Amino acid sequence: MALKVCIVGSGNWGSAIAKIVGDNAARLPQFDNVVKMWVFEELIGGKKLTEIINSEHENVKYLPGHKLPANVVAVPDLLEASAGADILIFVVPHQFIGKLCEQLKSHVKKEAFGLSLIKNIVAVGAGFCDGLGFGDNTKAAVIRLGLMEMIAFAKLSCTGSVTSATFLESCGVADLITTCYGGRNRKVGEAFARTGKSIEELEQEMLNGQKLQGPQTSAELNHILKSKSLVEKFPLFTAVYQICYEGKPVTEFITCLQNHPEHM
Repeated sequence: MALKVCIVGSGNWGSAIAKIVGDNAARLPQFDNVVKMWVFEELIGGKKLTEIINSEHENVKYLPGHKLPANVVAVPDLLEASAGADILIFVVPHQFIGKLCEQLKSHVKKEAFGLSLIKNIVAVGAGFCDGLGFGDNTKAAVIRLGLMEMIAFAKLSCTGSVTSATFLESCGVADLITTCYGGRNRKVGEAFARTGKSIEELEQEMLNGQKLQGPQTSAELNHILKSKSLVEKFPLFTAVYQICYEGKPVTEFITCLQNHPEHM
């Protein structure tokens, strides 16, 4: 049976993902042709955004000028959009994921694929390196250690098979490098190390109040690691959390990594 895909979110990134997924679903026989995209309903010029997307095949607010495939269908109801989905792709601000999952938890197939991204923790660490004035070699070493922790955490957490080769694909190391050199998590991490301001202050100043994903993800991950008594196995993830939330000096970031298990 063809796999059904649902995209949860329709901002600029969600719409860009929808374009790629829609094209691939139409081309590949293992996927159902229709890709549903959950859209938080709003009015644009007096007309519903979902109606505009479905009639004009364009998200005129968040991705204007880029046509979406006709097989991408905008749906304003989350449960309707996700009904029967085998793969759910979450493309929403981090702080909304918990609420959305709470709505979905009794309606998702047991066999559905779940995907989580932890790259933004590494990007914050890369930003620390930039803010502290470390060179490219140090930053590259931090990114490598971050990648190793990502792989290790995936192998510990996933019930299915996890191969390191997957992390060498564009969705893995390539995306990680991009985020560590150009993303908002890196940028705010650098400012944090340079200015001494809190993450909350920098969110207001640099992101217009939007929440940064990296620190929040580090807090959630730290909770999981503590429950499994694995904190010491993930020094980079732990250091980012402690610096962002527990007052550890950012100048101690590299020191935290010197006895990394990957070096032993």
